[in-house]
Amino acid sequence: MMTNIFIGGAWPYANGSLHLGRLASLLPGDVLARYFRAKGERVLYVSGSDCHGTPVEVQATAEGIAPRDIADRYHQEFSECFRRLGFTYDLYTRTDQPFHHRIVQELFLKLQENGHLYRKTIRQAYCETDHRFLPDRYVEGDCPICGSRARGDQCDVCSAILDPSDLTNVACKICGNPPVERPTEHFYVPLSKFQEDLAQYVKEAEGWRENAVLQSRRYLEEGLRDRAATRDLDWGIDVPVPGLEGKKIYVWIEAVSGYLSASRQWAAETGGDWESFWQEDGDITTYYVHGKDNIPFHTLIWPAILKGVGGLHLPDRILSCEYMTLEGRKFSTSRNWAIWVPDLLSRYQPDSIRYFLIANGPEHRDTDFSWLDFINRHNGELLGAFGNLVNRTLVFIEKSFGGKIPEGNLEEDWRRIIEQSYVDTGTLIEQGRLKEALASVFRIVRQANKFYDERKPWLQIKNDPEACGHTLHTCVQIIANLANLLQPFIPFACDRIRDFLALDEPGWSRCHVPVNRTVCQLAKLFERIDPSRIEEEMSRLGGADLQ
Repeated sequence: MMTNIFIGGAWPYANGSLHLGRLASLLPGDVLARYFRAKGERVLYVSGSDCHGTPVEVQATAEGIAPRDIADRYHQEFSECFRRLGFTYDLYTRTDQPFHHRIVQELFLKLQENGHLYRKTIRQAYCETDHRFLPDRYVEGDCPICGSRARGDQCDVCSAILDPSDLTNVACKICGNPPVERPTEHFYVPLSKFQEDLAQYVKEAEGWRENAVLQSRRYLEEGLRDRAATRDLDWGIDVPVPGLEGKKIYVWIEAVSGYLSASRQWAAETGGDWESFWQEDGDITTYYVHGKDNIPFHTLIWPAILKGVGGLHLPDRILSCEYMTLEGRKFSTSRNWAIWVPDLLSRYQPDSIRYFLIANGPEHRDTDFSWLDFINRHNGELLGAFGNLVNRTLVFIEKSFGGKIPEGNLEEDWRRIIEQSYVDTGTLIEQGRLKEALASVFRIVRQANKFYDERKPWLQIKNDPEACGHTLHTCVQIIANLANLLQPFIPFACDRIRDFLALDEPGWSRCHVPVNRTVCQLAKLFERIDPSRIEEEMSRLGGADLQ
């Protein structure tokens, strides 16, 4: 019986280009989606561009254009990047469109109906220079927990969830002047009422990464505080309550609700059954894939909203990545110490990018991107190990067997290795241990190369052509199954192998290439990258003043 697999990828802010560190936290979602589809499960994989919120408005103000223009620009860029990288979203949408607005307003009213919203008059930061109430991200000050400079909603250094009133040495992000406080009325979500339920939920959680467990426990130990559900904003989703015209639904509610709105939009556009992926007691496993800065929104706030609405499935697996640094330093977009995804795609194969970000991914600790490591891994592992195995096997068949798969039988040892690899690799992927999964498949690549070298088909063809055919037949079967096992990770190369060998769509069980099938349109999977590119790429980076 098929299981319903829901995969929610984090929604990138549409206020600037994607950099490599952000991509590293998103890519695991596509690996999961490709694997579960190959396994035969029903998959719904959604995400979109976060087009509301102050980051978009701040960028629009800086450029002197409308927020929607900024959102349009980067949503289109994100969509194209994900397409070129082979992401297989069932729907990649955006938050500034009517369908999302309607679903979020429905959820807001359902929370109100169920008694999980209340009104409260507060004193909110107001900039007398800019004549406006300041959203939390327009307020900057010193974090009360660690002392670092923080935004009014969250500290990026210690991950504390904040209110602007918690900060000291406060300044308006727009003009830099200290704001004053003025009274204003807002709706609040009583997170404190969910404290006990959420504590039990986190205690029973399985399949969460350690950072998600530890962060969530810390917030619970500190005690959950009620949070505003609305804000005085110009750009966002209108509060659907009379008397609160001009106020918007706070983005921390709206953005996570995108997982549900995207699912329902997918169903409306395709005729699909979104309920099968969301009903509370259904046969469902849900994965949420994001960076560690988004942990509390997925482990506490979104579950609280789902509990408040009622009848909807809570997150099961939390794949929260750590950070990726660049040449030993933190990414700094303001100082151009970053690698931008559109720029990277203009010069390198998407499989090379995907491979590196999984093999060196920040699953359980921060990892570093260096051009030396990126190019060495491409040349040594993708080209030197995998590409070489495929190329020398199939070229030999073209030259010595007329391009037809020779007679032979898959040896029992290899049959056992291949069949066990499907089990082991699949288990690791389902657990979110993608680095280990990829490494386990590449151990088979190295074993296969060793097998080829030990059998020496270039000598067998002279002394024992039948044995040579047997060697190459075995290697072809290994390659065909590697194309299945590696499809979630490096799909473009695996699709080309399927074309070479006229294979069916990828599955997650041992496949077989019949004798006398013709190798078609053979070409190299990868080209060598000249190490001189390292110096060239380093020269593109700014940030010399970051030391």
